[in-house]
Amino acid sequence: MGRVAMRLVLLALLLLVMAQLACANEFVSERSGVIVLAYHDVRDDVGLQGDRDPDATSTDHLIAHFDWLKANGYHVVSLDQVIKAQQGGAPLPPHAVLLTFDDGLESFYTRVYPLLRAYGYPALAALEGSWIDMASNRKMPYGGGTCMRECFLTWDQVREMQGSGLVEFASHTWDLHEGISANPQGNQLPAVVTLWYDPRTASYESETAYAARLRNDLRESADEIQRATGHRPRAIVWPYGAYNQIALQAATSEGMSISFSLDDAIPVSPDDHTLPRLLVSGNISANRLGWLIRHHSRIDPIRAVQVDLDYVYDPDPAQQERNLSHLLDRIRRMHPSQVWLQAYADPKGDGVAEAVYFPNRHLPMRADLFSRVAWQLRTRAQVRVYAWMPVLAFHFPDAPNLPSLGGEPKPGGDHYRLAPWDPRVRQWIGDVYEDLAMHADEAGLLFSDDAYIRDTDQLGPWSNKTPAQRTTALIDFTNELTARVRRWRPQVKTVRNIYTRPIMDPKSEAWFAQSLPAFLASYDVTAVMAMPQLDKQADNDSWYRTLVARVAAADPHALDHTLFELATRDWRTGQAISDEDVDARFRLLQIEGVRHLGYYPDDFIRNQPQLEAIRPAISIADYPYPER
Repeated sequence: MGRVAMRLVLLALLLLVMAQLACANEFVSERSGVIVLAYHDVRDDVGLQGDRDPDATSTDHLIAHFDWLKANGYHVVSLDQVIKAQQGGAPLPPHAVLLTFDDGLESFYTRVYPLLRAYGYPALAALEGSWIDMASNRKMPYGGGTCMRECFLTWDQVREMQGSGLVEFASHTWDLHEGISANPQGNQLPAVVTLWYDPRTASYESETAYAARLRNDLRESADEIQRATGHRPRAIVWPYGAYNQIALQAATSEGMSISFSLDDAIPVSPDDHTLPRLLVSGNISANRLGWLIRHHSRIDPIRAVQVDLDYVYDPDPAQQERNLSHLLDRIRRMHPSQVWLQAYADPKGDGVAEAVYFPNRHLPMRADLFSRVAWQLRTRAQVRVYAWMPVLAFHFPDAPNLPSLGGEPKPGGDHYRLAPWDPRVRQWIGDVYEDLAMHADEAGLLFSDDAYIRDTDQLGPWSNKTPAQRTTALIDFTNELTARVRRWRPQVKTVRNIYTRPIMDPKSEAWFAQSLPAFLASYDVTAVMAMPQLDKQADNDSWYRTLVARVAAADPHALDHTLFELATRDWRTGQAISDEDVDARFRLLQIEGVRHLGYYPDDFIRNQPQLEAIRPAISIADYPYPER
C-alpha cells in the first residue's frame, strides 16, 4: 500500500473514531428523555425515488427501523410507561422510544400490527373518527391520491388491537384533520388553530365559538373511542402538529392529559404536557433515521430575508396579486430558510405602526394580508415565516394620550416610542400581538429595532433603574408579548434586533438598554444589525472582523445563536449597495466563522439585490448542502 493510500486509510479511521465519539456523546444525552417517532401509512410499494405520499414508509424500511432500534440499544416504551414516569412512577429506561402512527389507516392493522407482535413493541395509534365513520361511497383526497372507506381501520380491528395490550389508541380529533377558510382570500389553515372566516358575512369566528367547536369535536372523538374500546383516550395527537393553549384546555377537560405535536425536537422530557415528535417521512432508510436520532442537537444554519409587506400591498387587488407572485417566485428560487415578514404597515418609513395587516382591536387594518402572504410563503416557498413587529413604536388613534418615552421623534432618527412602564401601553400592545397570533400561523417573532431606551428618555418610574435593570425590564416586556402570542402559537420562536454599539462598547448599554449577553440568554436568536452606516462607522473589513470577534467573545456558544444581518441599502444615501460589496461581506462573515446570515431590505419588485448575486450566500440549497 502506498503512502498516500495509507494516509487516506488512517484519515478515514480517525474520522470514524471522531464520529463514533460524537455519536456516543449524543447517545448519552438521550438517557434523560423519550424519542417520539411519528409514522403514517405503511405500504409495500412505496417509491424509492419519491412517492405520491411523502409521509409513507415502505414495509421493509419499517422492519429495518425496528431492527436498528433493537440493535442499537433503544427501548420501545408504551404510552402507559410515559404517563407513569410523568406521575413519579418508574423512570423510563435509557434511550426510550415511543412509536406513534397517525390517521387510523388500514395499513396499521395489516402491516404494522403484525410487526408489533413479532417484535413485542408497543405503539400509540391516533384515530380520526370521521374517517373511520365515513360512508362507503364517499371519496376523499389523502396522501397524493384518493381514499374511500377501505383506506381506514374498522372499529372491529380497533377493538382487536386494543385487546392485545400492545396498542393504545389516541384521539386525532373527530373531524378537525382538515384546513378551513382562514382569511378573505380563502387560504386553508389547520382547523384546530384557526378562526374560521365566513365569506358570506366577511367576519371571523369569535373566540367563544372557536373554543366551543374544539370542545364539541374532542368530546365526540373521546366518547366514540370509549364506546368502541371501553377505554377513554388519554392522549391527543394534534393534526399537522398544530395546537394552542385553548385546544390543550379542551383536550384536558375530556381526559386527554398528554398531547403530541410535530417539531422534530428529540429527545424531550417525559414531564412535558405536549411532546414534539420526529416526523418519519421520505421513506428514509434505517441509517438515515439513526443519523436524525443521534444528531438531534445539531444547529442548522439560518438564512433569513427580511421583507416589507408594504411592497406587496396595493389598493388594486390585481396588482397586489402580481406583487405577491413576484415575491413567491423570488423566495422559491432563492431558497432561504426563513422570511422575516413585516406584519405592520409603515408607508412613511419611520418604523412606527399606525396600521397593521391583520384584524385587531386597536389599530386600523390597512389590508387583511399578513395571513395570506405568510401561508403562501410557507406552503409554496417552503420557508419558516417570522412576524416582524415593533415593540414600542405604535400610534393608537383611539388612545392619543398614552405616554411616550421621548415625545415626537428626536433629531438623529429616534423612533416615536410608547413608554413600556405604563400598564395601558403594555395592555394595548399586548392585545395587538395576541390578535396577530389569533389570525396568522407564524413560526416566530422578530422584535424590531425600535426596542431601545435612552438614558435621556422620559423614564417615569424606570428613572431610578440602572442601565442593566432597564435592559432587563425591556426584555421582560418582550417576554410578556411572547406569552400573549404563545396562548395561540405555543411553539413560536423569538428573534430580537440589537444595534452594534452595545456590542462594540458595552458602556453604551445606557443609551440603548441592550446587552448581547442578556439577549443571548433571553431569545432563540439575536439578530445583529451589522450595518456600520447606522453608527456612522467606516464600512470596511476591519469593522466586520471586530464585530464578529466581540460577539464570539460574549459567550462560548454565541455564534450558534446570533444572526448577522447585512444592509443592502446605504441608509445615509438611500442608494443600493452594490451586489459585489454585499457578496464580499457575506463571504467575509462566513470566513470569520459566522453561522447565521440575513439581509434587509429585499426589493423583490426591482430585483435588488440581484437574485443570482445574492443566492449563493443566502440559499440553504447551495450552502450548506442538505443532508440526503
